[in-house]
Amino acid sequence: MARKRRGRGEGSIYRRKDGRWVGQYEVNGKRRYVSGKTRAEVAKKLTKAIAERDAGLVFDAEGLTVSEYLTRWLDTVRGTVKDNTWTGHEINVRVHLSPALGSTKLDKLNPFQIQSFYRTKMDDGQSPASVLKIHGTLSKALKASVRWRLIPLNPCTDVTPPRPSKSNVQALEVQQVRTLLDAAEGTPLYGQVPKFL
Repeated sequence: MARKRRGRGEGSIYRRKDGRWVGQYEVNGKRRYVSGKTRAEVAKKLTKAIAERDAGLVFDAEGLTVSEYLTRWLDTVRGTVKDNTWTGHEINVRVHLSPALGSTKLDKLNPFQIQSFYRTKMDDGQSPASVLKIHGTLSKALKASVRWRLIPLNPCTDVTPPRPSKSNVQALEVQQVRTLLDAAEGTPLYGQVPKFL
């Protein structure tokens, strides 16, 4: 009986010279591989990978590093957010995120790495509020990468960002307000004195 030839994209299994088994399949014209010690193990992995591909559950970070991805992400959000917001994101990427996490492959970035990065930032003197802004930029960028099917999960969702401490605001005494207004008199900062003073 003639052996049935596999259709395009159905995958194939072969053994390498070093003895390991490899399964090969295609996603959007690109070859993907799974490997294992036995043919049965690889056949199982290959079946799962092809089922995920057919269900649209394939994620391809295209070999991007975090820095490369963040640069491209900044390009995509330019004009969709306020200028000040974009500038804040750009500063966070350039000054904080790319130098520390930029060389990591996007699909290898993990929550522990991010949490450690936040701790380092705090140890280096960054305020909790500043680290929270950095977290906001990274989290928003990674959320987009999940939506674009570059990675399956946003690692920021499993990270606990620092909480800024609440500062107690002390209201000025009446005499302090009078002194302040007297000092400001004659300047553009001078306001109209309230009736009760």
